Amino acid sequence: MAEITVFLARTVRTMEPSLPVAEAVAVRDGRIVEVGTLETLRPWLDSRSHEIDDTFRDHCIMPGFIDPHLHPSMAAVLLPMHFTSAVGWDLPWADIPPVRDGEQVRARLVDIDAGLPTGEPLFAFGHHPIWHGDIDRRALNEISTSRPIVVWHRGYHSLVVNDACLRWMDLDAASARDHPQIDLEAGRFFETGLEVALHHLRGFILEVDRFRNGLDRMRQVIHHGGHTTIGDAAFGFYGFEEEWAHLRAVMEQPDTPFRIQLMPYTAGPDGDSRTDRQFLERVLEYPSRNTHRLRFGDHVKLFADGGFFAELLMLKPPGHLDGRHGEWITPPERFEEIARVLWNAGLRIHVHCSGDLGVELALSTLEKLQWERPRFDHRFTFEHFGISSSQQVERIAAVGGVVSANAYYVYELSEAFAAHTVGHERASQMSRLGSLERAGVRFAVHSDFPMAPAKPLNNAWVAANRIAESGAVMCPNERASLDAAIRAITTNAAYILGLEDEIGSLRWGKRADFTILEEDPYLAGAESLRDIPIWGTVFEGNKFQT
Repeated sequence: MAEITVFLARTVRTMEPSLPVAEAVAVRDGRIVEVGTLETLRPWLDSRSHEIDDTFRDHCIMPGFIDPHLHPSMAAVLLPMHFTSAVGWDLPWADIPPVRDGEQVRARLVDIDAGLPTGEPLFAFGHHPIWHGDIDRRALNEISTSRPIVVWHRGYHSLVVNDACLRWMDLDAASARDHPQIDLEAGRFFETGLEVALHHLRGFILEVDRFRNGLDRMRQVIHHGGHTTIGDAAFGFYGFEEEWAHLRAVMEQPDTPFRIQLMPYTAGPDGDSRTDRQFLERVLEYPSRNTHRLRFGDHVKLFADGGFFAELLMLKPPGHLDGRHGEWITPPERFEEIARVLWNAGLRIHVHCSGDLGVELALSTLEKLQWERPRFDHRFTFEHFGISSSQQVERIAAVGGVVSANAYYVYELSEAFAAHTVGHERASQMSRLGSLERAGVRFAVHSDFPMAPAKPLNNAWVAANRIAESGAVMCPNERASLDAAIRAITTNAAYILGLEDEIGSLRWGKRADFTILEEDPYLAGAESLRDIPIWGTVFEGNKFQT
């Protein structure tokens, strides 16, 4: 058996400034030996047994794509559901058409109800009030008074149930009425109230076959997008030990062509029972569990304000168009308290922040912590980065922060938010990447799947073009350059995860992870990024065609 395999390609884009373009990559034992041409590789080839693999002679080899923020377990819960979102889904096993208004949602739910066996609960994902109007338990009671119905918001952070579901959940109505993020009259559970609902639904949604089938579907989605590494940016939401057992069973298989970097987070169903010190001790212990594909590091997740899709973001004046108030997931005083514990322990903190007030909470906390106990290369990461100001970008640059942004917001939400949520100026500038690039702030883009398609090329396309669903260009000054958009799914995504010495570019010593494209994205141009076909991937030197 040959010691070295040399992969030839029409073009190798290394994302390394010293040697940006090459023709061949030599691989041994899952790592890169050298990148160059057959001629420059000659010293290795003359001294080692080798084989030449020209499978990709007409393709472009890229570093393996990285999504630093998505949610495999959340996807495992949602993918088996019936989809009713306003924008259609292109999944490896089906194309799901859009459901554009409230009448279509109702008709769809009625059809689903008619086709389900007696007693089986109905779970639907994708409802959004901007397109579909409000829905409450009374509206769901009109569809069925006997079948439990759960309508999950497109943004995941809330759900609505009917009376039959409330009975099925065996909920303590008195305590639910006292919860600030449960509206029992409407049958609505949101943010921390969602955790209450999940506690009562977990027996169904975490049933072994159902959950593992959902994880297997997620595995298909990840590979279909050309990923070789992903970040699970809130591991343990449904219960740490259960999720760990399911992930090991489904993902830790020889035919899984990617790895998962797991990021525990500081709130959850069991969060109230843990002290900060206990949580820290657990985080520091988690890497001892690492397997080949499932890995913990020194990164941890915090939450500031509510979900972006769910319109629960916290905003500075002038606030929301309709005068509503957003929601804190973590109250500000509590946020600073736990952030200080994690910061002083040397951990790398990632913060979910949707609105400019959420960004402000994270940013002012970072400034305070950096004053109290300065750190170099702390990689304090602003996640999602929905609504922000250019002044906040300058402050992030000054204090050494980095950003992992959801660029896809621009495509699906910018026009809807302009009309219904925050007005045109702020909506057109959501997910501002041009300002970050000009300020020298390192940024990646992520999908937060299932909030956006798990398609790095699509997310890079949105980042570089800022085209909304209608075709309108939203704030062209906030477009990322083509190079920055591609780095946002390769080198910078690796940096966000703290893995830049392992993955993200192609050079000697790094893991032999490639994404194989039918076209060179630098030649195709920003306008064509999302249309480039993906042949498949090479994961640690082994080929996996999609």
